[in-house]
Amino acid sequence: MDETKTIGEPVLERAFRVLRTFGAEQRPLSLTSLSARSGLPKSTVLRLTRTLVRLGALERCAEGGYTIGLGLWELATLAPRAEGLRARALPFMRDLHVSTGQHVVLSVLDGVEAVITEMMSAPGAVRTRHRVGSRFPLHATAQGQSLLANGPVVLQEQVLAGELVPVPENVPTCPQRLRARLASVRNQGVAVVSCAVPEAHTAVAAPVVDQGGRAIASLAVVVRSPGCNVPALRAAVMATCNAMNQSIRSTPVRGFPDDPPAPRASGRPCG
Repeated sequence: MDETKTIGEPVLERAFRVLRTFGAEQRPLSLTSLSARSGLPKSTVLRLTRTLVRLGALERCAEGGYTIGLGLWELATLAPRAEGLRARALPFMRDLHVSTGQHVVLSVLDGVEAVITEMMSAPGAVRTRHRVGSRFPLHATAQGQSLLANGPVVLQEQVLAGELVPVPENVPTCPQRLRARLASVRNQGVAVVSCAVPEAHTAVAAPVVDQGGRAIASLAVVVRSPGCNVPALRAAVMATCNAMNQSIRSTPVRGFPDDPPAPRASGRPCG
């Protein structure tokens, strides 16, 4: 790999390229893998990882690989946009979790992706790829579609003009079909997406809106399918979101900007 191709790139951007190579699989990555995933020369990655380990952003495993460090997690928990909303959402999430006994997932918008900021699960619940910190393209999950359908037009047009990767296998990958799906989500109030991996499951999501009616998050319940009662789940999710929206209208959530962040490209592979 030619190091001259990245020599003009600021060191902080290169460090984030390394950090964003980690995904939801939560397995250590070798220096070779970090180099391949980030597109940076191995010598550059070696220098960056040494610094990131010293700062606590990465940790070195006994077997020689690297994982995300607790120092980075500690800083991430201070993000007001996620933490303020999480604190407000937890009582409502608990009610939905108790009534359904299934996964309950809270996600926020980040560029053209949805990022999971909180999740409640139960023993025996269906296996999914969802975990706190996971990010997915907006068109690829119920949470993402809920955010996208109720988001700004400029964001919708950016996603529609981009590459619509078929993840999961039954989401629209044609701009016209996705546009129709988003219109249906707005009309029905919820997004419903089913996926076959790692186990067959269905997610039902509705938007969480601020006092101005702007979608700032999405709340979803994820259940094993087929055989799930989608109308009952739709009613439960909408009732929970309506109660949470009333709470936010009464006392706004701190940490959200007056204007949504400008849409930007995905920072790393989804999941």
